[in-house]
Amino acid sequence: MPRISQFYGIIITMYYNDHAPPHFHASYAGDRAEYAISNGTILVGELPKRANRLVNEWAELRQAELFENWDLARQSLPLKDIDPLP
Repeated sequence: MPRISQFYGIIITMYYNDHAPPHFHASYAGDRAEYAISNGTILVGELPKRANRLVNEWAELRQAELFENWDLARQSLPLKDIDPLP
């Protein structure tokens, strides 16, 4: 699963040919969650509150890039790195 971003100890990844809806995976200190790209809702799992807030802030800023990577992943093309939180 390619790592597409990392910030404050949070690792963001995306699988190739993953199931719908469009989403990404976040992990922090042994916890994991899947987030919907469209609205930042946690689909599966959980992260600590602070990490969750940071992931949601990042995803809101990077939504277009996340959708672009989702499309690339569906085509089994290389994913692009996405900048971390500023």
